[in-house]
Amino acid sequence: MKSIDKIPTGKLGRTTEMMKTGVKIGGNYLKYYGKKAFNSELTRDELDKDNAEDIYDGLKNLRGSALKVAQMLSMEKSLLPSAYVEKFSLAQFSVPPLSAPLVRKTFKKYHGEYPEDLYDKFTANSVNAASIGQVHKAEKDGRKLAVKIQYPGVADSISSDLKMVKPVAIKMFNLQGKDSEKYFKEVEGKLLEETDYILEVEQSKFISEACEKIENLKFPKYYEDLSSQRIITMDWMQGKHLSEFVKEDFSKEEGDKIGQALWDFYMFQMHELKAVHADPHPGNFLIDENRNLIAIDFGCIKKVPEDFYVPYFELAVPENINNRPFFLSKLKELEILRPDDSEREIEYFSALFYEMLSLFTSPFHKETFDFSDEEFWGEITALSEKYSKDTELRKMNGNRGSKHFLYINRTFFGLYNLLHDLRAEIEINNFRKYL
Repeated sequence: MKSIDKIPTGKLGRTTEMMKTGVKIGGNYLKYYGKKAFNSELTRDELDKDNAEDIYDGLKNLRGSALKVAQMLSMEKSLLPSAYVEKFSLAQFSVPPLSAPLVRKTFKKYHGEYPEDLYDKFTANSVNAASIGQVHKAEKDGRKLAVKIQYPGVADSISSDLKMVKPVAIKMFNLQGKDSEKYFKEVEGKLLEETDYILEVEQSKFISEACEKIENLKFPKYYEDLSSQRIITMDWMQGKHLSEFVKEDFSKEEGDKIGQALWDFYMFQMHELKAVHADPHPGNFLIDENRNLIAIDFGCIKKVPEDFYVPYFELAVPENINNRPFFLSKLKELEILRPDDSEREIEYFSALFYEMLSLFTSPFHKETFDFSDEEFWGEITALSEKYSKDTELRKMNGNRGSKHFLYINRTFFGLYNLLHDLRAEIEINNFRKYL
C-alpha cells in the first residue's frame, strides 16, 4: 500500500480537503440523476459506491476524528448501505500508512529521540494503520514489541473536525435545540481521551489485570518506560484480526469458544468494573492459533455511572418494560421522555422504545442465545428500516436519551455484530462466575 508523506493538520488545510470531497459527491449526484433520466429503474447502488469511495478517500487523508467517525459508522451494518459499511470498515486497521521519513520525524517530535535510539530493532514500515495511529514492529532486550505512533496533529484537530461534521449530524439525526450539544461534547471528550496515550496505557493495565481470570482471553503487556503521550509500546501479539478470522472456515465450537470469551469480557466490565471497552470493532481483537481472543486497544473506555447503569439494565427485564408506569418512569430517568413532551410525543416514543428494547434486550431473557439466528437480525434490520422511513419521527425532537447512550449502545451494537460474525451461541450468565 502506498504511504503518505503529509497529513493536513491546520484548520484551513483540513477544511479544504473536506470541500474537495463535497465537490466530488456533488458530481456523483449529477452523474446519477443524468443516468436516471434515461433509465428509471436505475438503483442507488452505483451512487452509494461512488460516494462511499470519495468520502473514505477524503477522510483517510485527514485521519484523526474525521476517519474515526467513518470507523464508527462502519459498525452500523443495519443502518448504512453495504457500500459504505464495506468501504468505511477499512478505517478499522487498513489505511495508507505514513512514510518512513515522516514516521521517524514524528517519533522524534513526540519522544525526543529517534526510534533506532530507543529500540534494538525498529521496522520503519507499519504493519497496521488505522484512524488515530499506526503500528510498527520493534525489538528490545529480546522482546518482540508493537509500537503505536499517533498521527501528527490528530489531538489538535478534534474540535475543528467535529465542528465540520456537526451540521451533517444534526440533520442526519434530527437534533434540535441547545440540548444536542451534550452529545457532541461526549464524542469530543472521548476522542480527546483516545489521543492521550498515557491514559490509554493506564486503562489498558487496569482492564487487562481485572479481566485476566476470564478463560480464553489474553492481553499484551504494556511498557510505560517505552511509552509517552503519543507513543505506546506493548508486547507483539501473534494472531489474525477477528475480521480476517471470520472470513475463513471455523467450526461451531471455535466460534462459540471465542464468542463466549468476548461476551464474558464485556459483561464482566459492564457489571463489575462499571467501565467498558467502548470500541468493539474487529480491528481491536486478534485470534491466536489456539483460538484465544486477544484484546489489543483500550483507547476508548466508557465509565458507566450508577444512575445510568441501574435504569438501563432494569429495562432489560421483560416484567419491567411490561409494567407501564414503571417503564415510563425509567424512560424519564434515562432522558428518553422529556418534561416538555406532548401527550402524542409520550405515546410515540414510549411505543418506539418499547419495541426497540423488547428486541435488543432479548438475549438477556434466556440462558443461552444464538447470535447466528437470522430471524433476530432480520427483525433488527426491519425495525431500523421502519423508523428510518417514518415521516412522523422526522417531525419530532430527536434529542432523546442520556449522553451515556451514545457509547453504551455503540458497545452493545458492536458486540452483537462481532458475535453474529462468529456465529456464536452464548451462555448469557457465564460471566457471573468471575464476579
